[in-house]
Amino acid sequence: MELTAATLLLLLLGLACLGVCLHRKGQQKRGEWPPGPRPLPLLGNLLQLDPKDMAKSLLTLSERYGPVYTLHLGLQRVVVLCGYQAVKEALVDQAEEFSGRGDVPLVFRLTQGNGIALSNGEKWKVLRRFALQTLRNLGMGRRSLEERIQQEARCLVQELAQTQAAPFDPTFLISRAVSNVICSVVFGDRFEYQDGSFLTLVGLINQNFQLLSSPWGQLYNIFPGLMSCVPGPHNRIFENFEQLQVFVLEQVKMHQESFDPNCPRDFIDCFLLKMEQENQDPLSYFHTETLVMTTHNLFFAGTETVSTTLRYGFLLLMKYPEIQAKVHAEIDQVIGRHRSPSVEDRSRMPYTDAVIHEVQRFGDVIPVGFLNAVTRDTRFRGFLLPEGTNVLPLLFSVHKDPTQFKDPATFDPAHFLDPSGGFRKQDAFMAFSTGKRVCLGEGLARMELFLFFTSTLQRFALSPLARLQDLDVSPLVSGLGNVPHPYEFRAVPR
Repeated sequence: MELTAATLLLLLLGLACLGVCLHRKGQQKRGEWPPGPRPLPLLGNLLQLDPKDMAKSLLTLSERYGPVYTLHLGLQRVVVLCGYQAVKEALVDQAEEFSGRGDVPLVFRLTQGNGIALSNGEKWKVLRRFALQTLRNLGMGRRSLEERIQQEARCLVQELAQTQAAPFDPTFLISRAVSNVICSVVFGDRFEYQDGSFLTLVGLINQNFQLLSSPWGQLYNIFPGLMSCVPGPHNRIFENFEQLQVFVLEQVKMHQESFDPNCPRDFIDCFLLKMEQENQDPLSYFHTETLVMTTHNLFFAGTETVSTTLRYGFLLLMKYPEIQAKVHAEIDQVIGRHRSPSVEDRSRMPYTDAVIHEVQRFGDVIPVGFLNAVTRDTRFRGFLLPEGTNVLPLLFSVHKDPTQFKDPATFDPAHFLDPSGGFRKQDAFMAFSTGKRVCLGEGLARMELFLFFTSTLQRFALSPLARLQDLDVSPLVSGLGNVPHPYEFRAVPR
């Protein structure tokens, strides 16, 4: 049934009245809030933000209101943290108080607070502890998993060789290679690159990452009630998610049929074993719904963040060919042209290590991160943040902090090199976040980035189709994630 103009007007007026009431109620809630821009009823501070570049808008507001300020996203009040010191003081120095997961309506609709990404309290602690231990047992940080990544890197190199230096878009090829690593950990097997189901899954993950980062995805988080009734591209997120969930559930059922408690093969088997051990405990957090959602969390995050970082890295090396040449030289000197790169090589390749870190800093694949929340009434920089306050640590602002990086707007590996050319660790490097909610797959991601990066550059020179000055390294969309513009290049054998 179509809405008449009068009905639509009444609906909007009703929502506006509700917004005013809730806003006034929120103002009465105990707490001593940081300063911030005055919000409008219902809209909050939406008109002061650029939905196409949310991170930059948030950083601009900090120039007026300071490194800790209050922002209203619709009816939701959020405390924003900008710059290295503010983020460190919260997520590291007061890690326990800032370890909650904030309210992200779109993701909550997908997960219902299940799995690792959006769970809270004791459930989150138990699931995270289990996932970390299981990933370590399955080889994260060890030689066995390194060999899996090396195998996949060789497959990627073979696929690149088959392009015969012809122009191609690397998006899905890189995604397939990276996804196969997490597939081997979670599902116990990899997929052939031409497998139709696998291609569909990678496409769904890639599309959802873009949609979650788009203005549509951001508007849903600000106005979930309204956006759930409005047609638009954001509804595709839920359709894609359902298809991914069906795939994971099918994998779980296949594992249940062949499950041997004496010989767990992968993450799903380890979770099934834990379910069996706690099946008499009515308070157990280990059940099928949690398994499906946790597996989905690992599958999605383990595919998209690393593959997007690699795409940014290849683009930046084409933009700055002198840096690519130095990486080639270091690979030739340390590894040579014939053996596969190994993680042990990294300690002898400070320049390449610095380039990879600089790609992560400059590209900022997750510029904002998920909302945190304070777990109890918390004093922070003279303000009182009531329990449950949503907190947005702006990781983008840490990586662009001029007190931590000499020229943060410039892509320069020297940000991670000491005067003698050795690798220099930076405390302000937070590509995997920091504190209690630091990415649990950090060890795996570091191995993948180094091995995929060096394996590709060992064999190929990356040649752009456009002029260097025309290569756009700014993000196509910037929201939950920074997504690079699509591009093509030639992988020229060395």
